[in-house]
Formats: sequence, structure tokens, C-alpha cells
Amino acid sequence: MTGREDILDALTEGVFSVDSEWRITSFNRAAERITGVSREEAMGRLCCEVFHASICEEACALRQTLETGKPVVGKAISIVDAEGNRIPISISTAIVRDEEGHAIGGAETFRDLSQVEALRKELEKSYTFSDIIGRSPSMQELFDRLPAIAESGSTVLIQGESGTGKELVARAVHQLSARKAKPFVAVNCAALPDTLLESELFGHKAGAFTDAKRDKPGRFSLADGGTLFLDEIGDLPPSMQAKLLRVLEEKVIEPLGGVWPVSVDVRVIAATHRDLEKEVRRETFREDLYYRIQVVGVELPPLRERKEDIPLLIDHFVGRFKVRMNKDVSGVSARALSALMAHDFPGNVRELEHALEHAFVLSSGGLIRSKDLPASVTGGRRSGQAPPGGATLAEMERLWIEAALERNGGHRHAAARELGIHPSTLYRKIKSWES
Repeated sequence: MTGREDILDALTEGVFSVDSEWRITSFNRAAERITGVSREEAMGRLCCEVFHASICEEACALRQTLETGKPVVGKAISIVDAEGNRIPISISTAIVRDEEGHAIGGAETFRDLSQVEALRKELEKSYTFSDIIGRSPSMQELFDRLPAIAESGSTVLIQGESGTGKELVARAVHQLSARKAKPFVAVNCAALPDTLLESELFGHKAGAFTDAKRDKPGRFSLADGGTLFLDEIGDLPPSMQAKLLRVLEEKVIEPLGGVWPVSVDVRVIAATHRDLEKEVRRETFREDLYYRIQVVGVELPPLRERKEDIPLLIDHFVGRFKVRMNKDVSGVSARALSALMAHDFPGNVRELEHALEHAFVLSSGGLIRSKDLPASVTGGRRSGQAPPGGATLAEMERLWIEAALERNGGHRHAAARELGIHPSTLYRKIKSWES
């Protein structure tokens, strides 16, 4: 064994090289361990026969390097090992040259990301509750409350801006309740015209109106024994508010054209982006109905008030779109993350999801770059907010802290609250910059 091979075998990263015909000319011990293929088996074979990588067919990173002369660094892909298991890895490539500087092949290093991916999944479990994701104190408090809310069987009112995930919370309450084996029926009160709303909720009998050719059950009947989710309940017209109150009080419905009331056993979970207390004061929402639906109240914070959840949500959506679009995207670059952290997200989690879907469509793989994000996210940032491409974690941390201080007018307690850290931690970090 040559001294060069000894050095390569001492590395924890897999290393292999190929000649101009793509046949493997070196293969270290770490490469054997990660792929499950021995050096003897690998030598002389085409690299695509050994690795079965997700990019071998159309987007070979090594071929790209040999054609452009530019190395690929830290690209996330997956390979299939000798036993058929998918192994996530990150790769870097370089050109191999002879003594005269002529390209005679290429070399690639790769690192097994299996443990990193396993740790990420464990982290997700800690901060995920029925598809609701968050590590912020407000979300952790919600996770703690949901089981008791579900068990109570009481009517629930979920309030929060559009895109904060109100239906996810409603579904979580249903799935945790004794009604989970029965239907969960959702209806958006703002999406239906007033003339159809009563029929949709309570149903109708044949002949009740011109187009009523046969009996049709309403959403209350469809949800019998289960849960009815009334989204945007603040948009109900006054006449429907009165009828809904009667249903909640007496647990009976009257289908249009019907003669007798029909008993229903339904738990109602309502949601709205409106401030219903203000609507009550304006007399646009019935006070008695407000107190009837707000037996248990849940307030969902906007994303701008829980920015420490953004990296978790990014990881979640990247994983989802990676499968849906079959693209090897490992995450977001430092600049892209900075842009996402600096944005206020008036559309909340839904806007973040759509921004990442937009980025996936434009991304060529590896890391999502800031230029892949929609202009609505990146266009409003001031120059200097994004760090250089090679920013360290410490530099990124300082950038976020300085941005939070600027947004909060220099108030350290407010900045610490936004960042989700203790004020003493913030003071210590600022002090370290001065030393």
C-alpha cells in the first residue's frame, strides 16, 4: 500500500477517483464502509455502477466539475449501498491533474449524513405535534394544552391571522379526542354565499327550493358523532349566527323544507382571523354566540412573533418538497436563511411554505439560494442584511441578533424575546463581541 493510500484510508470521509473513462482508480476504507462495496470490487468499475447515486443519470457533479473546471462543494445527494439501502451523503469534487497540469480524471469526497438525518428526525419529534411544528415557548405551551382541550369535549374558538395553521390545530384536537374515529368535517363560512350557507350547514329536503331534487344532508349531519370545524366563523351573517346559537344550545338542526327538528351530536370547533371581541363591540357579531363558542379559547401567534420556529419549519417543508419534486435539496444557504429570518411573513406559515415551494421549482439542487426565493421575501431587505456566502455560524448568529436589536429599537429584552433566548444570554453574546 502506498503512502498516499495510507493517508486516504485514515480519513473519515469517503474518497474515490476516476480516470478519463469514469473507471474507479482509488477507493478508500471510508468509501468501503459507507457504500458496503469492497475496494477490490470497486476498482476498475464505472463509478455509476458502484454508487447508484440519485444524480448519476442526469446531473453528475463530477462530470460537471470536469466540464466547467469548477469544484462542487457540499452538495447533498443520496446513494444506494450494496444492500439496497438509501444513504444520504454530501459530496465535493475536484479535478485530478498530471504533473504537467493536464486533467486526467476526477476525485470526489463524500460524507455519510445518516446520523445527521437521524438526529434531525429526533429533533422533529420533540418539536412536532400532529403536524404542528414549533419550538417557541408559545407553541410549546399550546402543545401542553392540546390534550386537555381535546379531552374536555367543549366548544373551542381558535383565533389567529390567516396562514397560522388554525385547521391543523382543529384536526389535532379531533384526533386527540374520544371522537377521533368519527368524521372531521370542515366548512369555510366565508367561502359560501349567504343563500347557500344554511343549506350547506343544516341540509335540505326535496322540494325545499327550485333546484332541490332530493334530500341533501348538511355538514352537521355529516359530522354526527364527530367534529365540525367552522372556519372563518366571524364572517357568518347575523341571521345564521342566531340559528347556529340555537343548534349549539339545543343540539338539534332544522333542514330547509323539513317539518321536524333533527338531533345531532357534534363537537364544534370554530376559527377566525378576526378579533371577535371588537366585532361584538361593533355589534356585528352576537355576544351570546361569542361566549358560547369561546368555552375554550386558543390564540395562535403570527410567525413574526416566533421566528425561532422558522428554521424548523424550513427543514419540514424542504423534506416534504424534496419527496414531492424528487430534487436533492438539502436545505437553504446562509444568505437564503438570513433573508427568510429577516422577513415578517404577513402570510405566516402558509407564506413560508409557498416561498420554499417557489424556491424548489427554481433550485437546481444542493442548497436553496437567496435568488431562488420570491422577490416578496428578498426584495424588501436592506443591503448588508445578508452575510457573505461563506459566513460562519457565529457570523450568522451576530447578524440575526443585530437585526433583532434594530427591529426592536435597541431594546435588548424585546430582542431576546423575539429570538427566543434569555436576556442574560443576549447580554453575554453582545459582551463577547466587545472583547
